[in-house]
Amino acid sequence: MHHQALQLVRYLIQEMTTSYELNAYDSPISDAIVKAAELGIHEVVEEIVELVPKLVWARDSKNLSIFQVAVIQRHENIFNLIYQMTDHKHSVTTDIDEFGNNILHLAGRLAPPHKLNLVPGAALQMQRELQWFKEMKHFVRPSHIERPNNAKETPAMVFTREHKDLVVAGGKWVKNTASSCTISAALIVTVVFAAILIVPGGNDSKGLPIFSKEIPFLIFLISDALSLFTSTTSLLLFLSILTSRYSEGDFLHVLPKRLMLGLVTLFFSITTMLVAFSFSLYFVLGHKKAWILFPVVAVACFPITSFVSLQFPLLVDLISSMYGSGIFGKQSDRQFY
Repeated sequence: MHHQALQLVRYLIQEMTTSYELNAYDSPISDAIVKAAELGIHEVVEEIVELVPKLVWARDSKNLSIFQVAVIQRHENIFNLIYQMTDHKHSVTTDIDEFGNNILHLAGRLAPPHKLNLVPGAALQMQRELQWFKEMKHFVRPSHIERPNNAKETPAMVFTREHKDLVVAGGKWVKNTASSCTISAALIVTVVFAAILIVPGGNDSKGLPIFSKEIPFLIFLISDALSLFTSTTSLLLFLSILTSRYSEGDFLHVLPKRLMLGLVTLFFSITTMLVAFSFSLYFVLGHKKAWILFPVVAVACFPITSFVSLQFPLLVDLISSMYGSGIFGKQSDRQFY
């Protein structure tokens, strides 16, 4: 259906360009490319420009270009066509609208709700908005970065005004997430620290652990130590989030990175804590009965699975937003104008 739809678009444009005079088909096709830009259908935009190249300069009723529309509507698939252009890319981003706004002013506006809701969490939504604003800086002239519009607002002022509520919501979201994880990390630190002092099996007359020469005991010590170190690291990361300033720039890298590292270390500390508990229980119940270890390990997998199912989607989103390929760049090698 997708392929057939593109064939239909190509056929209709060819028919209009061969059957009508220029003035007759110019407006309908112009309306079509603008509508495709508004809806984020980059395939239709590419097909129209390939058959009628001059329509890359098409305007909507507010005299906005398709790239300005793409920035307002946050359609990265439309804006990414600019990376497939020749030197004309430097011309399409210099437009100024009737209110004196350049493309950086438009990027400073708040994204439409339906685009914001595609990103989970107010903090990651704020990060996505900052990514858009930062990317637009690469395309405007240096003099336009601080150029005010007709309302005497620079792009940075527009961004701050439009996103002040999102900054507050993002701060609350990050703080609530960090607070709940801080409690878990603090409990793990307390438990594993006590466990290393009261070793399973007790000590001999010299004060050495009775099972110190057995391999399972060594696994217990290593797991408990790793759990202590990682849970402490996680606790410090979440505390640093709670004491953050929650400024606009913090949502781009600082807060998401700390939250991501905090969740990774917390997950690792939970896993190693349960490994240490399993071997400790193995010694307490009878270290000669190896079959006890298997059901214990099986039951210990439930908390790990629960944590993964609840927090892993958030962790994936954080890793993707920090180290993913990003939303900007060439979509294909097909030249666009």
